This record gives sequence, structure tokens and C-alpha cells, in this order.
Amino acid sequence: MLMNLHQLTIFSVLAVTLVLFVWNRWRYDVVALLALLVVAIAGLVPPEEVFAGFGHPVVLTVAAVLVLSRGLINAGAVDSIARYLAQLGSRPALQVAALTGIVALFSGFINNVGALALLMPIAIWMSRRGGYSPSLLLMPLAFGSLLGGLLTLIGTPPNIIIAAYREQTGMPAFGMFDFLPVGGGVMIVGLVFITLLGWRLTPQRKEAAASDELFRISEYITELRVAENSKFADRPLYDLLALTEKEADVVVVGLVRGERWQQAPSTYEVLRQGDILVVEADSESIQRFVDLTGLTLAESVSTEEDGKKQTAGEIDILEAVVTPESLLVGRTATILSLRKRYGINVLAVARQGQRLRERLSKIRFVIGDILLLQGNEDSLRAALTELGCLPLAERGLRIGKPRKLILAVGIFSAALALVALNLLPAATGLVCGAVAMVIAGILSPREAVKSIDLSIVVLLAAMIPVGMALETTGGAQLIADGLLSIAHSTPPAGTIALLLIATMLLSNVVNNAAAAILAAPIAINLARGMEASADPFLMAVAIGASCAFLTPIGHQSNTLVMAPGGYKFGDYWRMGLPLSLLVVATAVALIMWVWPL
Repeated sequence: MLMNLHQLTIFSVLAVTLVLFVWNRWRYDVVALLALLVVAIAGLVPPEEVFAGFGHPVVLTVAAVLVLSRGLINAGAVDSIARYLAQLGSRPALQVAALTGIVALFSGFINNVGALALLMPIAIWMSRRGGYSPSLLLMPLAFGSLLGGLLTLIGTPPNIIIAAYREQTGMPAFGMFDFLPVGGGVMIVGLVFITLLGWRLTPQRKEAAASDELFRISEYITELRVAENSKFADRPLYDLLALTEKEADVVVVGLVRGERWQQAPSTYEVLRQGDILVVEADSESIQRFVDLTGLTLAESVSTEEDGKKQTAGEIDILEAVVTPESLLVGRTATILSLRKRYGINVLAVARQGQRLRERLSKIRFVIGDILLLQGNEDSLRAALTELGCLPLAERGLRIGKPRKLILAVGIFSAALALVALNLLPAATGLVCGAVAMVIAGILSPREAVKSIDLSIVVLLAAMIPVGMALETTGGAQLIADGLLSIAHSTPPAGTIALLLIATMLLSNVVNNAAAAILAAPIAINLARGMEASADPFLMAVAIGASCAFLTPIGHQSNTLVMAPGGYKFGDYWRMGLPLSLLVVATAVALIMWVWPL
């Protein structure tokens, strides 16, 4: 069958879109928006439907899930998990089992990346405490988050998309737990494989630094006195730092004036004779700093304040991990003016288990970087929330609001119940839950807005009309006809497996939501051609779209662990390939049993 002009156009647009997705030079939401504009200009989508995707229930559902996920995190989930996992031993197999099991359970109800971000700092801490590479834990953790998303309607965007496409077959949308029989079975088999064998297939590129060796701050703390004849007396600290910015990499972590100890002093603080600056730097930077400023080395000092003895070297510090949504990604501490705007200092940065030795002002942060931050507890708590970082459990800073944990879980459970009992549509029920989180004060309106990943929202809103164009132009039917010619010579299970594998391969190179949107119309047309129920085919697409185990670009979870785990692009298939084959075999068997043709 020859393609008409409209079909040729949509296939050309999709081919270019997929190439740009794989190229990964432009953000996938920008690529999707460009694809939408092209099909709109070509007349493949009616003018009134071009931007209808932004109000589609799928988009609203995904946004609501992201807000609910942030509410649970704010309520103190990090602290609760850390207290439990801290009791585990140092055996990697036991830690893998616990971490992947918990992240899978969380991923069934909150955003996959959100669940991974909760546990990744703890996994890094556990590996460092055990003295082995974090690569043994992080890839299993990422894959566990993907497997957990298979459990429920809200576990992953492809499930929400597939549920909506079912309505095109004349059936109601899939419910909250309709994915559980197949998704749960696949998850259990996958977790057993990862725990018993999979984690042993991950590369161990380097030994992780022990917790007390990664950042030896005491070796870099020095006290310098402003002498009586110093040219910086009666001048703001800013003048001193501006003079030395290009010559010496020094961080002022404290100021001692008489009996007063001040942490992270403002750059506008006017220095006085006799002041002692507590600075953090290596020996070479200290020497250059002293040469430039004329400050003198001071003896160790202590102060009496509020009846409590306090040593100048005792500074509040914590380690935090840069998450995918962090404002720090791609920027430096200087660009963001962390000292001035947030009242915190970056003392050191570690990447892939090793402390970076280049100048702090020149380091552009990447996802997974571990930062050593200094400031008072209130400043640190506010800064981490604002910057989108998560603390490592061992520092003990309570970023969440544990007293509201029960309230947050109650609101979340109520929203799930409304949807599961079909009392409200998924979008309505989950949006109600998200609004309740804000009203209850579990997260602020600003935090709610920031928690919504606009890139995934734009991707979904743009690709939904593109997927419709694939259907209305007959492109989906054309592909389905090609698959039907294969289906006639293979058993039904073989056709289901072929569709699942094709979707899985697609999801390893493009966003999983985009893979689901493109494959769902083909699945429906294939079912119609076989005069069979569309349910098993849609379930195959849902499983395939959510199981991107072969590359680091198929899912954000895989990307997030790449830097801190020290992985290379080709490392993922070592555990991902056998896991993918196991998923296909398990999923096809369960689909044929639970959702017969």
C-alpha cells in the first residue's frame, strides 16, 4: 500500500523527531513542540486541536502526581527511610534488596525520579560506609524505580497515557490497580533477578571514598587575623574577597569578633582590627591569600556565647546531592551568588566518589554531585529546598516536616481511594489531592509550582496531538497492517512480544511518554485487524514503554545515576539486557493470562 502525502509527512516528522530525541542536543520538550508546530502548519491537526493537549486529562494527572510526590517528600519521607535503612548491615546484596524493594514500592505511587532522588543519597552514603563503589547500588536502584512504576495507574506517565487510550476502544479507562496483576508480577521477577544476580553485573570502576575521607575539612580550615595596620580594616569583607577572587580559592566560613562567633558572615560585613576570619582553602590558596591581603595567621580561638563554649572550627556542615530539577545544574556557585542570596558556602564538591580539586568558583555542577555546604541550620534547610538538593542521611539535618507525615499520607491515600473507587476521574481526584496538600501547608504554592516538571508537561501536551495525527492520517493503520502480515504467521503471544519489544527499544532512545503516545494507536489498530481485544496490546505497550534498561538516555532515572555511579554509556546493557529479556518473557505470559485476546 502506497503512502499518501499526509502519511509521508507525518512519518517524516516522526523520523526527524526521533533522530533529534536520540541526538539529545536539544531538550526533548523543545523537539516535541517543534514537531507539533510542523504538523499544525502542514494541516495534519485541526487548528482548534493544536494546543488542546495542554488541557488534556493526561497532562493534568501527571502534573498532580508530581505535586503529590513533592508533598510526601516535604512531609519527612527522607528521614523515615534513612532511619530504617541505617539499621542494615554492610552486605551489598542485603542493601540492594532493601533499596530496590523500597524504591519500587515508592515508584508505584509517586514519580519514578522523585522516588529515586529520595534514596540515591542514602545509597551513596551506604556504599561509602561499606567501603565499596556506589556503582553496585545505583544502577539497581534506578532499574528498581522503573519496575515499581508498573504497579499502578499513577506509577509512570505511560500508564496514564495508555489508560486514556483505552477509551478510544469504547471501554472505560484503565483503573488505578488494573496494571497491578501484570506490572506486579514483572516487578517481583525483576527485583529477584537484580537482588540475586543483577547487581553483580554492574561495573565497579573505582573504590568509593570512605565517609570521613571524602571531605577532610579540618585539613583546610585556617584562622587569619586582621592586623591593626591592615588596609582592610573598616572596609567590607567584599573588598577583600574581590581582590583575591582570581588568585586564591578561599571560602570565608566564619568571623570571630571578641566573644562573638558569626557563621558565614555577609560580604557587606565591615571588618575591624583584631577580627579573625575562619577560612577554608588548601595550603597554596592560603599562602596566596595571605600574600595578597596582608592578614596574619592567628592562634586557635574560642568564644563564650550564651554560656556555651564554641570553637571557631566548629561549623555546621552537611553533604547534599544535586538532583535533576536542581537550580545548580549547569551553573557555578558564583553565578548563583549562593553566599549572598542563601547565606551558605560551598566548601567542597565530589563527583563520582572523588573530591574535585579545581577551583570552586569554576565548577559547573552536574546531576549527582555531592556538595559540602556550610551555614546555620535554618539557612541550610531553606537553601536545599530552594535549590532542589537532598541531604545525605548521615548529617542528620531534618529537611522535611515529620509531624505532617501522617497528614500527607492521609491526603494522598484519600486521593487514591477516590480514583480507585471510581468516585472521581483520575485527573480530578489527584488534582484535589494536590490542592489539599497546599491548603494543609505541607508544601507552599511556590513549591507546588516548582515541583511540576514543565519539560514533561510540554512533551505530553505536544506529542498527544502528534499521536492523533499519526492516527487520523492512517499512519498508525499502515504500521499495524505491516505487523498484521507478521501476526498471521506467528502465534498471538509472538505478536504481543513483538509489540512489547519494539516499544521497549523505542523507549530506550526516546522519552517513555513519547514512546507510549506513538505506540498506543498502533496497538489499537493491530487489535482491530486481529479482531481481538485491545487490552493485551495496550498492556504490552505500557510495559515496554516503562522498561528502558539498555541506555542512560531512555529514562531520567538512568541518567540521574550515571555521574555518581561512574557509569559509561555501554555499561547499562550488562544488567539491562538480561533484565529486559526476563521482563519480556514474564510480561507476555502474564498478559496472555490476565488479559486474554
